[in-house]
Amino acid sequence: MAREMDRREFIKASLATGALVLVGDMVKGGMNLAYGAVRIPEVEKATVTVITDNYYDFTRPNYKIANRLYTAFTLPRDSTVFNTTLHAEHGLAYHIETVVDGKPHSFLFDYGTDFQGVKRNMELLNIDFRKLEALGLSHDHFDHQVALVELLKSKREMIRTGIPFYVGEQTFVGTFWRWPDGRIVSLAALRREDIESLGFVKIVEVKDPTPIVPGAYLTGRIERVTEYEKISPAFVAKRGDKFEQEHFIGEQAVVLNAKGKGLIVLSGCAHTGIVNAVKHAQKMTGVEKVHAVIGGFHLTGAKPELIQRTIDDIKVIAPDYIVPTHCTGYEAITAFAKQMPDQFIINTAGTRYTFTA
Repeated sequence: MAREMDRREFIKASLATGALVLVGDMVKGGMNLAYGAVRIPEVEKATVTVITDNYYDFTRPNYKIANRLYTAFTLPRDSTVFNTTLHAEHGLAYHIETVVDGKPHSFLFDYGTDFQGVKRNMELLNIDFRKLEALGLSHDHFDHQVALVELLKSKREMIRTGIPFYVGEQTFVGTFWRWPDGRIVSLAALRREDIESLGFVKIVEVKDPTPIVPGAYLTGRIERVTEYEKISPAFVAKRGDKFEQEHFIGEQAVVLNAKGKGLIVLSGCAHTGIVNAVKHAQKMTGVEKVHAVIGGFHLTGAKPELIQRTIDDIKVIAPDYIVPTHCTGYEAITAFAKQMPDQFIINTAGTRYTFTA
C-alpha cells in the first residue's frame, strides 16, 4: 500500500510540476505538443546500462562515459573468460537508473530476443529486479520484446506486484514485414493476454509525454517534423482483413534531463526518425541542450544521402555524446564515427553509461 501511495504521489507531483499542455490531434503522424509542456525534473545522476545489443567486444576498454563489464564491474573471484562473456544478438535492452533529490529509481526499457542470453547478461550486470519501479517498451517488434514474458516469469518472486508496464498506442495490434515478393511475415507481436495472465503486471497505454519514474519521461507520440525520415513500406499492420502501412504511432523514446548538462534521449529503433525523436524531446521539455543520444537509429541499409542528412541534423543539435546502437547499421555507425569523432562512442553489449551533475 505504501508503494502504491508513493507511486500515486509521484505521478500527481509530476503532473503538477509539468502540466501536459497538448493541442490538437495528429500532425504529420505526431502530436502538436506545446513547447516546454513538460517540466522534467533534473537528475543528479543517471545510469544507462545496455543489457544486450548487436555487438559485443570482450576487450573493449572504458571510454569517456562508457564503462565496460570486464574493467568496471565487480565480478566473482572465479570469473573466467567463459563465465563472464556476454550475449549479443539482433536485439536491444536497457536498464535505466535515476537519482532525483537524493533518491534512486530504476526501470527496464526493451528486453531483447533471447531469454536465456538476456537473463544471463542481467545477472552478470547485477540488475536488481527488487528495485524496479516500472517497465517500458519502445515498440512491439520481436527484437525488443520476445524475451519479456519468460524474463518476468523467471524473476516473479523479485518483482513488485502491480508494477506498471508502459506501452504506446496500438502496441498489441501486431506488426508485419512485407518481403519484395509480396510475402508477409509476422514480427512476433506481444500478446496482451500473455502479460495480463502473469497477474502482477499492470499495462498502461501512453499517448502523451508520461513520467515512468522520477527524472525519466516517455515521449508519447513523436511529432514528425523532418521530411526525409520516412517509414519503410515494408512495415505493415493488419487492420481487419487488410494489411496497411505501419506508422508506428505508439513508438516511444525515453527522455532524461541531466542536471547542468542537458537532455539524454534513448531510442529503441527510432522508426519515426532519430532526429524527430530528439527534436520532440527538446520541444516537450523546452530544453534545447542535448547531452547524449543513445540507441538504434534505424539506418541499416539506408541510402548514403539519408544517412548524411541525419548526421547533418544531429550535428546542428550538437549533443555532447552520440552512441548509435542496434539497427543503426555499419555504414551509418562508421559515418557518425568519422564525422563526429569527439562525440562518438562505439557501443557494446554490457556497456554502462554514467551521467553525473
